[in-house]
Amino acid sequence: MPGFLAACLALSLNVAGYAAEIIRAAILSVPRGQLEAATTIGMERWQALRRIVLPQAARIAVPPLSNSLLSLVKDTSLVSVVLVTDLFREAQNAAAFSGEFMPLYIFAALYYWVICLVLSIGQSALERRLGRYAV
Repeated sequence: MPGFLAACLALSLNVAGYAAEIIRAAILSVPRGQLEAATTIGMERWQALRRIVLPQAARIAVPPLSNSLLSLVKDTSLVSVVLVTDLFREAQNAAAFSGEFMPLYIFAALYYWVICLVLSIGQSALERRLGRYAV
């Protein structure tokens, strides 16, 4: 199996397991009375899930899913184990060639930090938007 495919498969399976559990927990955290009230006013089960339960569950699931995405970004540095070159591995190779370890490692760290900062800003904006109508 090619290294890139193995890395994608491993990271995808890891994140998929966590994401499935986060979404399951978010759906179960919506009170059962919400679904019962929706069926009482004549909604079918799929309508109640789509219009009542899933929007509330999405508001609950966004923070842990965003944290899972941040963790995935950080975990991409582990793909060098399966011979896929990533940013940190390139910094190591360049530092070994030039002998300037600290500046190259600081650059790699800043690069990861900027990516995580942008994702965090997006996460907080999404949380604000979803929490706008929450009581």
